[in-house]
Amino acid sequence: MGSGHWSTDVYDAAASYRAASGASAFAYSDSGAAKVHPDLDPYGVTVRESRDSDDHPDSVAVAVLFDVTGSMGTVPRTLQTKLPDLLGLLLRKGYLEHPQILFGAIGDATCDRAPLQVGQFESDNRMDDDLGKIYLESGGGGQMTESYELGMYFMARHTAIDCYEKRGKRGYLFMIGDELAYPKVKRREVGKVIGGELEGDVPVEEMLRELQRMYEVYFIIPEGGYHSASRELRDFWQGLLGQHVLYLDDLGAAAETIALTIGLAEDAIDLGEGLGHLDEAGSTAGASVGRALARLDADRAPVATSAAPADLRATPSATTRL
Repeated sequence: MGSGHWSTDVYDAAASYRAASGASAFAYSDSGAAKVHPDLDPYGVTVRESRDSDDHPDSVAVAVLFDVTGSMGTVPRTLQTKLPDLLGLLLRKGYLEHPQILFGAIGDATCDRAPLQVGQFESDNRMDDDLGKIYLESGGGGQMTESYELGMYFMARHTAIDCYEKRGKRGYLFMIGDELAYPKVKRREVGKVIGGELEGDVPVEEMLRELQRMYEVYFIIPEGGYHSASRELRDFWQGLLGQHVLYLDDLGAAAETIALTIGLAEDAIDLGEGLGHLDEAGSTAGASVGRALARLDADRAPVATSAAPADLRATPSATTRL
């Protein structure tokens, strides 16, 4: 997947049509759906692919997985309204020339109807379509855990990305939430939600190490979530990801935070330049993004990409828009 080009005009036309007709950008969920959309169902999926093409000869995979339970249920709605801003920063400001973006959602495999939802890697307006198919469950198990580890497992073992396989360059994975992952990827849950057989449970630390071979992994904790202020939450994710845990005091700034994080990691900008781009476009997100990324900017270095094995590299296989 990942052919074609993003068009803000197409996005605006669809938004205008929905406004005029009273339709929702999340029509699937808002129409009373009670399960994962077939297009986003991970069960039986062998692989989601980010591949080079004539349109995008140097593709870079970008995945965004967000908690849709409880207080986090507004995250996809917010991101959907900010898609032009996210793409504008990545493309027109030169942070990434050929991003291919996958959206997905995370719930709780112990109790939710849709514990994992995964779209396709897209370069055009189909990414907006995938967002609109997400089932906004707003459930959760009532404890301070969700199945982030199941999302890690899928991304590590059920995605194939040319940026890594051909060029040894990691993609980007952002998770957004306010809870802990479960301690292990459970064999039983993998079989039920994704399909296939594990020999046994996999500790989350081991799963993350495997995932980080292919992706630069970040976790965004937005203020206002049920557990956002929890010391246990912060200690848990910092223990796993260190400075790649970002604390965001305005959920509405998530898209801009993702874009500038990529810009910093690509060494395309420093934080001051990125915040200048936001000011130039009339964005009000600058202060929040600056606070979220201050430590990352201070400690940043050019992306250290893991060299892919040789056999893998050879595998063919009315604000101004930003």
